[in-house]
Amino acid sequence: MYYIGVDIGGMSIKTGIVSLEGEILYTSVIETEKINPKLQIKKLADDILKLLAEKGIKKEEILGIGVGCPGAINSKSGKVHYSSNLKWTDFPLRDLLEEYTGIKVRIANDADAATIGEIIFGVAKEYSNVIMLTIGTGVGGGIVIDKKLYLGTNGVVAELGHITLRNGGLECGCGRRGCFEQYASATALIRQTKEAMQKNKNTKMWEYAENDLDKVDGKTAFLAAKCGDKCAKRVVEKYVSYLSEGILDYCNIFRPDAIVLGGGISKEGRYLTDKIVKYLDNHDYGYPGSPRSEILTATLGNNAGIIGAASLIAEGDFE
Repeated sequence: MYYIGVDIGGMSIKTGIVSLEGEILYTSVIETEKINPKLQIKKLADDILKLLAEKGIKKEEILGIGVGCPGAINSKSGKVHYSSNLKWTDFPLRDLLEEYTGIKVRIANDADAATIGEIIFGVAKEYSNVIMLTIGTGVGGGIVIDKKLYLGTNGVVAELGHITLRNGGLECGCGRRGCFEQYASATALIRQTKEAMQKNKNTKMWEYAENDLDKVDGKTAFLAAKCGDKCAKRVVEKYVSYLSEGILDYCNIFRPDAIVLGGGISKEGRYLTDKIVKYLDNHDYGYPGSPRSEILTATLGNNAGIIGAASLIAEGDFE
């Protein structure tokens, strides 16, 4: 028996046949086309069925198809309410894919899928209550309670990047001000790094950016800080304080067993998480005597999309 995981992205759609142990056995990729979405899902269905035929796997051997999709996804209705990347609005993704393949389907936001993937097959297998933060262009994530994705009333939940970190702060793309992602995303770190570099022409960060502000990325400040550069250390410490303050809010609200960090910045590993743990310790994880939450980094990496989507089926309860 197998799972199928589908990772829908703005440029491509990746499909994987996944074992019950979470190993990707076979993959296929098709281009994401800016066409009629119904035709796009027909092409996806054809690709899935072609992959099964090529590998000699019967539909009866597939427990289900899990789909991770960017945007506001209603996992309960199976609809994509809105995806800016795909230009889909109120699109019945689940029903169409089930119709075209004859296989049960469950869909979720891609960050939610990555979260349940880390719970079932990744770093958080030992925990029941987990918050995952995916740190990239923005800050997304997912909430798992008792090893089940928290889906809320309509299945569109966990806009974790949009708690208010600073009232009246920086304007966010969501229309509010002071959102967490405006201070703790990779985009925010890059902005903070550039601002510090412009004020200090002697920092090693210029060397790592090849003296070009356009080449600054999420690693620039960390690389220079590890070499002892004082300006870079200040950038990293300030960034960590923003990230940790948001994490403190989630500790206070949910008291999770663990918080998992995903995205490129999570690759800093212990250099990052040790600083976060120190900050949380200094703030008593929210209040004196409060229980600790483990701070972990995601392990599924480039496979998170497919394995996370397959995990939607492994989780069960998707009638």
